[in-house]
Amino acid sequence: MSPAGATAYGTYPPASPPQAAASAAAASFAALESRLDYLSAPDIELVRQAYRFADQAHLGQLRKNGDPYITHPIAVAQICTEWKLDAQALCAALLHDVLEDCGVVKSELTERFGPAVADLVDGLTKLDKLEFDSREQGQAESFRKMLLAMARDVRVILIKLADRLHNMRTMGDMPRHKWGRIARETLDIYAPIAYRLGLNNFYRELQDLAFRHLHPWRYQALAKALARSRSRRRDLIARVQGEVEAAFERSGLQARITGREKTLYSIYHKMDAKHLSFAQVTDIYGFRVIVPQVLDCYTALGVLHQLYKPLPGKFHDYIAIPKVNGYQSLHTTLVGPFGTPIEFQLRTASMDVVAESGIAAHWLYKTGATGDASAHTLNVQWLQSLLDIQQETKDPGEFWDHVRIDLFPDSVYVFTPKSRIMALPRGATVVDFAYAIHSDVGHRAIAATINGEQAPLRTELKNGDVVEITTSPHAHPNPAWLGFVKTGRARSKIRHYLKTLAQEESRALGERLLLQSVRAEGIASLPGDDEVGQAIWDKLLRFAGNRTRDELLIDIGLGRRIASMVGKKLAALMAEAGVRPDVLLISQERFGAPRDDQPSQGVVTLDGSEGSSVTYATCCRPIPGDRIVGYLGRGEGLAVHTADCPVVRRLLHRDHERFLEVEWADEPTRPFESAVTVTVSNGKGVLARVAAAIAAAEADITHIHMGDEAAQATTELRFTVAVRDRNHLAQVLRQLRRTPSVVRAQRLRPAQ
Repeated sequence: MSPAGATAYGTYPPASPPQAAASAAAASFAALESRLDYLSAPDIELVRQAYRFADQAHLGQLRKNGDPYITHPIAVAQICTEWKLDAQALCAALLHDVLEDCGVVKSELTERFGPAVADLVDGLTKLDKLEFDSREQGQAESFRKMLLAMARDVRVILIKLADRLHNMRTMGDMPRHKWGRIARETLDIYAPIAYRLGLNNFYRELQDLAFRHLHPWRYQALAKALARSRSRRRDLIARVQGEVEAAFERSGLQARITGREKTLYSIYHKMDAKHLSFAQVTDIYGFRVIVPQVLDCYTALGVLHQLYKPLPGKFHDYIAIPKVNGYQSLHTTLVGPFGTPIEFQLRTASMDVVAESGIAAHWLYKTGATGDASAHTLNVQWLQSLLDIQQETKDPGEFWDHVRIDLFPDSVYVFTPKSRIMALPRGATVVDFAYAIHSDVGHRAIAATINGEQAPLRTELKNGDVVEITTSPHAHPNPAWLGFVKTGRARSKIRHYLKTLAQEESRALGERLLLQSVRAEGIASLPGDDEVGQAIWDKLLRFAGNRTRDELLIDIGLGRRIASMVGKKLAALMAEAGVRPDVLLISQERFGAPRDDQPSQGVVTLDGSEGSSVTYATCCRPIPGDRIVGYLGRGEGLAVHTADCPVVRRLLHRDHERFLEVEWADEPTRPFESAVTVTVSNGKGVLARVAAAIAAAEADITHIHMGDEAAQATTELRFTVAVRDRNHLAQVLRQLRRTPSVVRAQRLRPAQ
């Protein structure tokens, strides 16, 4: 009798394509199910339901190699089981593409699998359905959404990294022209995130896979060179391992010793960065020593240093001062047999778990002390900082710029005066340190001491620096700081402060200008916040095309709206509501109405405390005592010029309605800069005498320009000096003219 299912010819028919796909999917899920023994029976059933749902959603979809698409989510979930992730995360891994590719909505996932799974899947979903101005903007917005979801639940990024790893492992099935873009994205974004979260196994594999597809020829050549080197050094490695094991046995120290080989990408990166040949890379091979207790790490270090001589400057204690991702280990490089440098890493078993799995160790060993607390805390702090940056940065591209800065793999470790360790990116400055402590410390920083010595705020910090920040309640961030800060936190805090400050100042200026305009129409005050006043404001906003009152006032302050035109409309609306103009007020405000060549709006009083909403033109550098006018540039706020400035004369003919009358306050709050040109007879010590004369007149020098021409009998020096008013400037000029070697000293005026 023929076997069951056999044909008359004694052979089985080939499975139909749907049957083959189903078999492949079932086999893949069976492999996944065999790894779920750490879950409870109800959790395993939930994962099965997610598989069935995803299988149905992806029905008929194939991957590039012809396999059913469902094999990809199963593979991603299988990678997640290596971290012992919970059932919710495994369900999200199986369902991670159903919202994007299959038309399933989030509410359906919430109903079937609960809100936690639905939120995880939503965090993983790209924003392909939204329209962006550019592909880069779409990537930035997608990345922003993923990072914020990750900050709320780190399982999002673990699943995303598993997804990227499987895609990189199967990259050979993708069209060749896509390799470069995907590999570069992996190197620039996903590998640094894996490193930042301490997922070193993932980090190394992602780098190697990206290198393999980004530079395939270099990868193959280096792989062959490494294979040849491995065979040549096999005897050396075996000898070193034998000698080290014997040394530990003699000392009575329990230790597990394993070999470690540098990855192809790290070898290539070192060769490229330091311009080395393969033969010049000496730390390709190393050893990892696992011991029971932390103190044993230092004991083992002593044993190794007695066996082989250490290389000076090649010892790092990452146990006392862990890396930013929580990594802990002792690193030492020793001179082995035949003079070969060999690196040893010494750590405990729990440190080894954290070193390889980082934040995922939280799931791998939920019970029992694994030593992963520091890693988890450090990484959660970084994730929280993403939320802080997001609150102040609404633009996705700007958000990505800030975060990318914080993905630096290299760090410096500095100390507060109370010996608290702070980890910052290499190249970080004193200002970065101040913002790392607290945003208020950063905002109010005015000076710093490093190791007991005064240092500028832009000073780059080095390992071991002890930094103390001096603050002032009246200080505020300087826009120039954006030119040298390195951390995303500092950059976002400074930008947010400056934007908020500029808007507040522009709003205050706009309110002053609008009040002056309605007073010129005979109305003493702006509408209130009562029902009648709110109705008037609503009508005015519809007329102006603004959404809120603050937005309208900011537009007026920035010169995007003409205050006199808005004021006339507001006065008309108030008249309609029954507010009668005051004839006496009209006479007062319009007394001495301006001529055609004079400004056309009310008077604004300036004392130097206006902030960024008012700028003092550098073409003429007005100071108290000068006759001045104000020009409301479009979107630039109020620019103050001297009345005789040639720029003003040109603008008066073109934009007369944008000028308004300004005057100095009786007591300005700060000095103002003025340009002075000094002609001197050349000689030794001339510059010092001129600077001393300016200081004797109680003025500060803020800038000096000496020109690039060769030395002559006489030289013209140009100074920018800070003075109180015209009288103070006249005093400075008199002091200069009395100075020996000074031929002429005068205020620098703009060319007519």
